[in-house]
Amino acid sequence: MLYALLAIAVLVLLVTWLKLNPFIALLISSLSLGAMVVATQGMLTMAEVLKAFQTGFGNTLAGTGAIIVLGVVFGKLLAESGGAGVLAKQFIRTLGPSRIGLCIILLALCVGMTTWFAVGLLLILPIVITLAKETGKPFLLLVLPLLSFLSVMHGLMPPHPGPVIAIEALHADMGKVILWALVLGIPVAAIAGPFFAKIAVKRVEVATPEFTPSVSENQTLPTFGLTIFTVLLPVMLLLAGTLVELLHAKEALWGKVGLFVGHPVIALLLSVLFAMWAFGKRCGRSPGELLKFSEQSVSGIGMTLILVGAGGGFALVMRTAGVDKELAELAASAGLPLLVYGWLVSAFIRVATGSATVAITVAAGFIAPVMAAHPGTSPELMVISIGCGSLFLSHLNDSGFWMVKECLGLTVGQTLRTWTITETLIGFSGLGMALLAEQVLKLIG
Repeated sequence: MLYALLAIAVLVLLVTWLKLNPFIALLISSLSLGAMVVATQGMLTMAEVLKAFQTGFGNTLAGTGAIIVLGVVFGKLLAESGGAGVLAKQFIRTLGPSRIGLCIILLALCVGMTTWFAVGLLLILPIVITLAKETGKPFLLLVLPLLSFLSVMHGLMPPHPGPVIAIEALHADMGKVILWALVLGIPVAAIAGPFFAKIAVKRVEVATPEFTPSVSENQTLPTFGLTIFTVLLPVMLLLAGTLVELLHAKEALWGKVGLFVGHPVIALLLSVLFAMWAFGKRCGRSPGELLKFSEQSVSGIGMTLILVGAGGGFALVMRTAGVDKELAELAASAGLPLLVYGWLVSAFIRVATGSATVAITVAAGFIAPVMAAHPGTSPELMVISIGCGSLFLSHLNDSGFWMVKECLGLTVGQTLRTWTITETLIGFSGLGMALLAEQVLKLIG
């Protein structure tokens, strides 16, 4: 554990003090951790450390690379078509400038229920940027609620991978988990998003990111209805896969089709193809222009993809060195209430490895036999507690940290003072809400 802390310290110093490229810093930090383990424990070789980094790099991009690419192309089409502006103006007319934050929250909830955090961010960010420019509101005041609600949905709401893993390991009821995720998750996200945003805008100055959609005066804009349908299309396709799971219809023909179109990659691919018509051909864009937009969007996230992969490589080196097991055993020896214990195990592993899914997987595996031996704790609340712990203190070894930094155009320091604090607030307030709900259940029971 000491070596893990030293490796994280090396990473922070390389990025913030020496201003080294984050990818190089992540690689050096991974090798540093491996070298310390090799020199003192003899349990690994440097060749195995390097292989772990490469494997983690590849596995992370294998799971998220295609989704990120398709998501950013979709977002580019939305922005360049003027669709983001259409949505922004309609929102302002319908709800008024004072309720724009509510629009973003509702959109984040709808999209975040079924889409991964990265996809939701890429889909909604162009709208948030446009709303910030249209209303003149501080960018952080609008984007932090988006981040918090997307993050809470990703960590607590099935069918996201983390909650599904915890539900299976703890034999929890999925319907109850969804209910608790909404009842507890919404106030948690409100604390970490809208409430914290009012403080953050006074202490962190962040400019609204620049993008210049090439919308000419003579260009045909998409209608509001078509734009809303196109934005929600990937959500609806993903829901098709979820519906098949809930109805246990995997063997039926329609179930197989639903699972296929509900796969995140296929859902986004079909949505991009539809967007090329709705936001492209229908609006008078030529095939050459659409090709240009897709190339520009992909070339603009090259460093983001590399950093996402490098974060996964660093996390796998941590796990290969046994850091996750050591941290879990330390929390187990503290003799804490089960909800707190599950949260601590998840939070410790999250901080060490940077992976929310890994944190939930390990924490659920450790807490399951303890709950079986000491019944009485709601497995559904344990899923919520572990999920909130897995979101705690996102920092430089988290691929999501780098994605938020790049997409929002922040410095490392600004990301630590906004995104990291948002995730930390989610972790703490989520544990508090779970403990409160447990007491309410005991009183009712």
